[in-house]
Amino acid sequence: MVHSAPMIARALAVLAFCTLALSAVVPATAADGLHLVLTPSQKPTDLLATGEEFAKELTKLTGIPVRVTVASDYAAVIEALRNRTADLAFVHPVGYVLASREAKATIVVRNLWHGKSSFTSRIYVRRESGIKSLEELRGKTMAFVDPASSSGYTYPMVLLIQRGLVKNRDPKTFFREVVFSGSHDAGMRALLNGHVDALASFDMAREQYLKDPAERARIIYVAETPEIPEAGIAARDGLDPATFAKVRAALLQIKAPAHAELLRRLYEIDGFAPADDRDYDPVRAAVELLGVRPR
Repeated sequence: MVHSAPMIARALAVLAFCTLALSAVVPATAADGLHLVLTPSQKPTDLLATGEEFAKELTKLTGIPVRVTVASDYAAVIEALRNRTADLAFVHPVGYVLASREAKATIVVRNLWHGKSSFTSRIYVRRESGIKSLEELRGKTMAFVDPASSSGYTYPMVLLIQRGLVKNRDPKTFFREVVFSGSHDAGMRALLNGHVDALASFDMAREQYLKDPAERARIIYVAETPEIPEAGIAARDGLDPATFAKVRAALLQIKAPAHAELLRRLYEIDGFAPADDRDYDPVRAAVELLGVRPR
């Protein structure tokens, strides 16, 4: 079911007005274990079960107890890092840029996905709609994923702005109605079932969420963005450097073939690669163009 969600400004307002109590000093060591937060890009119950398996593997490799939770939405991931209620978090590219800026988070590793460390965003439509271009979506219903999603909002919005279709950074200047699906799979299902006319999601969303070849054949895309650096895992500000290094080393060991099935169920990834903050400079540029600012 597709549901409405706050726009970026409202989501970031949560971050801007966090109370001092929530940001109280948290011990920088991992004496009491680590809290890993997952981004809710798929069904939360399934993700949590798989995340708990992942946490057990990380615990075994680091010798540090790791517990896992699933955030309510993308903004909550950033808030958890800012408040230091999370030590580690899976972050999408825009999520990392915001977490770096607002919470001083640091990237630990970058995902490997289908053998690559980058991806694109596409704007999908149903083949039977007859829509063949972005311009033909004027006055239609558009589904984005989340205001903080890279492939599900930021990059496709930048594309629409650069094409001169969206004015004043407001998608409703072009689309009749805009909704947020909350997850990529929910958005793809909403498009397939005719609840929306178009969907912004990542380049392999059709293949990942539609297993029936007949359903896949019904979905095409009419536009694609430049490449986006892959998502990854970020650490909160102030995490003990020795713990940070231990976690990074452990994550780089979680790969195929031994962990292939677990990683596939987690986020359809292949493993992790070393990452640097500079990898996300193109995402920062997109965020700047879109004017994402806390209020």
